[in-house]
Amino acid sequence: MKSFVLRRAAQADMEAVARLHRHVRKTCLPYLPELHTPQQDLMFFKEHVFPASTIWLAEDEDRLIGFAAWKEDWLDHLYVDPAWHGRGIGSALLTAVREGVDELNLWTFQANTQARRFYERHGFRLVELTDGSRNEERTPDAHYRWARNLAGKLGDPPRS
Repeated sequence: MKSFVLRRAAQADMEAVARLHRHVRKTCLPYLPELHTPQQDLMFFKEHVFPASTIWLAEDEDRLIGFAAWKEDWLDHLYVDPAWHGRGIGSALLTAVREGVDELNLWTFQANTQARRFYERHGFRLVELTDGSRNEERTPDAHYRWARNLAGKLGDPPRS
């Protein structure tokens, strides 16, 4: 099995991150509407994600294979190249993010069962299910929370 390294993102990584984000969404989440062009994706990462977030990258021989972006107690993005699924990249990125926080929240789409299972295996608990009216895709989503003091224990009960 190939190895990979983690490192913090720099401005020069922005285009690769935006491309990987688009690739993973198109490949793994084909049910989502395509709302933005690649240029709009890049502007989103330039104007919103990179200035406001801490970003970890996973690389194999200088090729981006995954990234995680978070701010405060919210994990906003965790994407792994589908060719690298099941090799520990997502777990390594999540571990790096959780090192400096006591609580972490995230949203994922209800239909993204692979992500939901991944987060539940890593101690996240379902907080709330929504009809999707709060996201731009208008797709039902799920709010999950992980707390260091609740890891391995039951978290908040789901609300509907």
